[in-house]
Amino acid sequence: MKTKTNCLEYDVGEMVDGDKNSLWHHLKPHKCFGTQEQMIIVEGKGLVLKDIRGKEYLDATSGGVWSVMVGYGRDSIAEAVCEQLKKMNYFAGAYGNIPAIKFANKLLEKLPGHDKVYFSNSGSEANEKAFKIVRQASCIDPARKGKYKIMYRDRDYHGTTIATISASGQAQRKQDFGPFLDGFVEFPHCACYRCPYDKTYGSCDIECARNVEDIILKEGAESIGALIVEPITAGGGILKPVPEYYPILQKICRKYEIWMIMDEVVCGFGRTGKFWGHEHYDVAPDIITMAKGLASSYEALSATVVKQKIYDVFLNDPANPATRLDYFRDISTYGGCTAPMAAALESTRIIDDENLVENSRIMGKYLLERLNELKKYDCVGDVRGQGLFCGIEYVNNKATREPVTEERMATLMGNVVAQGVLVGRTNSSFHDLNNVMNFAPCLIITKKQVDTIVAAVATAIEKTF
Repeated sequence: MKTKTNCLEYDVGEMVDGDKNSLWHHLKPHKCFGTQEQMIIVEGKGLVLKDIRGKEYLDATSGGVWSVMVGYGRDSIAEAVCEQLKKMNYFAGAYGNIPAIKFANKLLEKLPGHDKVYFSNSGSEANEKAFKIVRQASCIDPARKGKYKIMYRDRDYHGTTIATISASGQAQRKQDFGPFLDGFVEFPHCACYRCPYDKTYGSCDIECARNVEDIILKEGAESIGALIVEPITAGGGILKPVPEYYPILQKICRKYEIWMIMDEVVCGFGRTGKFWGHEHYDVAPDIITMAKGLASSYEALSATVVKQKIYDVFLNDPANPATRLDYFRDISTYGGCTAPMAAALESTRIIDDENLVENSRIMGKYLLERLNELKKYDCVGDVRGQGLFCGIEYVNNKATREPVTEERMATLMGNVVAQGVLVGRTNSSFHDLNNVMNFAPCLIITKKQVDTIVAAVATAIEKTF
């Protein structure tokens, strides 16, 4: 009988060579692999990671893309997944399964006013499903005929597929991947620090929201089906809209019967100090997409959640030849996996039972206070955030707000890593504005760990500038 392979065993040299020779890494210039060894993460517990050389790092990025909400090494999630896999691992989502039903119910408890959950496996896919819902509705619903266009905000990011990147306002992320799809319309961002209208909050008319109506009218309101936004712009630089922003936007959307899609892929599950990022605002989106925090990245899972009025558009008689294809004809292969829902149920239980949303609020407030102390440095132009989701924008000149170069940012990031701390930054997203360092630690972070992160950044600033 063949001996079972132990996937946890490895030879360090063999893995280093394999990483260089076999892997195609994400979002990293290929040339660097020929000159330097890349970090290989082998272990995690709480907020602490260990690389293949035995060096430890305090992770302020929740896995690099802000998704490990409850920390590393949660045995109860691994056990829940294991037990579910032993009982029933998969059948296509055309049929139900127990953890999917249970987790759908849990999501709807946390989203009163929403009624149906469609599971898939990534944030890109969740948003793609939302776009397809809008597009199909514009064909089969007489009340929405021709309303196929989707508006998106400059600096927001909604995914890596051709459709979702067509709806993303990040020039470098889009570069060379065109031509993009028709029917996507951009409107200005909402960053007060770099106001697209050169206004100052308090003396402006929230033009960043109000002027969306002008764009709608220019495009033709009868052609606009939906508008997609992140509650707080994430990869675009941690851009938090002012309180008046979403109520104004929602009023415009309702006036022209435009569905508002709220992309909670990053902000959901406690990241901002409330369970959902949009809860900081007086707004009620029609469609909500989510991923990352659903299962704390112990498994891959995303969801598209809609109100009953949207689901009802697709309730058509299959016996009628004229309408038999007017159901949502879509599938996600891995939306039928059971383990992700089992992981999500346990991760959400941990968030609730350990009061991690409240910890996000308290520790996030403390993190923002500590980061604001760094404004004493000439290179720190702005500090902003909400909950455990904060950013520092680095500049060469505080008066002119000239951004630092990507080369300087790379040096700064390297100097933070040298202190044994991992932070994030805008990366290959914009021309001249990849100058924001971001912080999104797991929701279990302590005050002492916040202090460690801020101290590492301060040391790195002094070394770099």
